[in-house]
Amino acid sequence: MCIKNNLIEKDAALLSDVMKLRFYPITVNSGKGATLIDIEGKEYLDFNAGWGVANTGYGHPRIVKAVCDQMNRMSFTSPVSTVNVESIDLAEELIALTPGDFAKKVWFGHSGSDANEFIAKIVPLATGRPRILSFVGSYHGQTMGSYAMSGHPAQSRFISGGNVIKLPYPYCHRCPFGRNLCECNLFCLKYIEDYALKSICEPDQIGAIVIEAIQCDGGDIVPPEGFLEGLQSICQNHGILYIFDEVKVGFGRTGKMFGFENWGVVPDAIVMGKPLGGGQPLSAVVGRKELMDAAVGAHLFTTAGNSVACVSALETIKIIKEEGLMENAKVIGDFLMDAFKKLKSKYDVIADVRGKGLLLGIELVNKSNEPDAELTALVVYRSYELGLLYYYAGVFNNVLEFTPPLTINMEQAEFAVETIEKAIQDVLDGKVNRDKVAFYAGWG
Repeated sequence: MCIKNNLIEKDAALLSDVMKLRFYPITVNSGKGATLIDIEGKEYLDFNAGWGVANTGYGHPRIVKAVCDQMNRMSFTSPVSTVNVESIDLAEELIALTPGDFAKKVWFGHSGSDANEFIAKIVPLATGRPRILSFVGSYHGQTMGSYAMSGHPAQSRFISGGNVIKLPYPYCHRCPFGRNLCECNLFCLKYIEDYALKSICEPDQIGAIVIEAIQCDGGDIVPPEGFLEGLQSICQNHGILYIFDEVKVGFGRTGKMFGFENWGVVPDAIVMGKPLGGGQPLSAVVGRKELMDAAVGAHLFTTAGNSVACVSALETIKIIKEEGLMENAKVIGDFLMDAFKKLKSKYDVIADVRGKGLLLGIELVNKSNEPDAELTALVVYRSYELGLLYYYAGVFNNVLEFTPPLTINMEQAEFAVETIEKAIQDVLDGKVNRDKVAFYAGWG
């Protein structure tokens, strides 16, 4: 039996299915830059970056050195009960990066889930308002509070969070209100102001509105111009906290440090995770002091914000700024957007192309213009066979999602476009084994 098949069998036998979301049978052994290498030595261009974690790529020498140096100096100390320079330095850096002319503080965790759990737990405590508004299609995490705020259909198995009200996200390609963007005058905002805040819940009961600047797992949906600004006005008018989940779109991915900066809004709190730690498990919430100091010891974790993770995060932020990764995300992202639009003009199965920077999505449909989850899964699997890694997303499981490391170059981008086109054509030509792909259900 080959090493790869042996590992796959061991994985199936030993690792809980509860922790798995598999799209193809890759066995990763090493990685460098935007390339992953499997146990048999085959190289793949990673256009996923580990769900958006590896913004600076894999094995960046500056991060490796920073982590090793810190391990030699102090392998661990917990900010829960000790003061350490690294967590203070990172807190200062995060506060400096975020807009808002008000006193701010920082909380540290391990993942986007526990960071959004902070919001679910502390907002009602800090504001005295029990309810939170979030959006259909959103993905905020896997702990029960963050799970409750989420609106993704893959998270519908558990019942929790009766204090959360979910609003329609402005998904203009498939408007939940059946409106046309050119004529609707942002009806989705009017719905919130004139209906949701009057007939569903009084504003003085709402502590926060939590939103993703670009809804990633919901289908890489970019809100229409004016929506996020209008939502900010609603929050300000009613004393509601305006909170952005930047777990996946933050730290340079959209061409700016944070996704919301593309619209000039100022959040009251920002949830961070995934790429923040440069591969180390680290999350953060940066928010108004009165929110962050609502209680003592109410949401703490022993290893959160440890010195090694904080040093890795500090170096990651420096690399993003000093190596021009935000600029690269915009340049390569613009190229990919143009290339994907050309594919759209060639293939009827491509219904929409959208995104910002290096967060891009291609929505696939059948001949009736309905979401085609099977086609999407087949294209993702075929791309894997051809040496390109990415996953699919969306509430209908029909969006090819691309979140590559921000370090990719033009040659790699061109390879990705060629591979995606070949994968689509091969699937349409019936060259992909449906039975083999069916085992890897992904979100399905």
